Amino acid sequence: MSMAKSRKLKIDEIGRWSEVKLAILKKYACAYSQILTSKNFYHMYIDGFAGAGRHLSKATGQLVPGSPLNALQVQPPFRELHLIDLLSGRVAELRRLTAGEKNVHVHDAGDANKILLNEVFPLVKYEDYRRALCVLDPYGLHLNWSVVQAAGAAQSIEIFINFPVLDMNRNVLWWQPGNASHDDIARMNAFWGDESWRDVAYSTEYNLFKEPEKQSNDVIAQAYKERLKKVAGFKRVPEPVAMKNKKNATLYYLFFASQKDTAEHIVLSIFDKLRRDGEL
Repeated sequence: MSMAKSRKLKIDEIGRWSEVKLAILKKYACAYSQILTSKNFYHMYIDGFAGAGRHLSKATGQLVPGSPLNALQVQPPFRELHLIDLLSGRVAELRRLTAGEKNVHVHDAGDANKILLNEVFPLVKYEDYRRALCVLDPYGLHLNWSVVQAAGAAQSIEIFINFPVLDMNRNVLWWQPGNASHDDIARMNAFWGDESWRDVAYSTEYNLFKEPEKQSNDVIAQAYKERLKKVAGFKRVPEPVAMKNKKNATLYYLFFASQKDTAEHIVLSIFDKLRRDGEL
């Protein structure tokens, strides 16, 4: 294999559910930017797991813009866009696609959790009339609760979160809880913020094998919703949307959390329209 081929960036393929998610993020970003601009707030867009900026649609075979490029096209524009990814190849592609855009900051490849907490969130101070829309869309259990907690405490950051039940079910929430690896349990603890997920994921009733019964995805998602409100301090957390594949299996839930009633109303109206159109 040539060096050129070995370094070629692989564009992620996405299913219909991911295209619906991108549509939700785009619609909300447009509404958010219009409202914040009208109120003269300095508003930012933050993408903690930005990817390479584009995806390949499984349905059409065509390249489709990812959430960072969609946010860049929003009018009126965001004052700043902060794009983060762990992989250097994706970071290089983001820089190529946004070259010349003075309001775009593509951070060096690294752990999004650390970059968000140490470099980006400190720029969004409530008292400085700064606000941000933050998309946290990891591939699995790579988001730390400390980031979510910090966004809630800031009172100035709204978030969309990919709640990755597929990764949880494959690697952590087994029917036999003791079979999960120490590393996967550590990832779950970091994502949830502590070990209280164990009390949520398994009921006190036992099955025929004298093991605790695993709870449904919906039960676990509802518990996370309560954490967003009661622990992270977000005032408005609407019901998440279950993103499902063609077999009707839930891949992840899309959560939204904000401090504002208006924000929740806008998100719910977007969800409702997509349901009426048969997209959800």
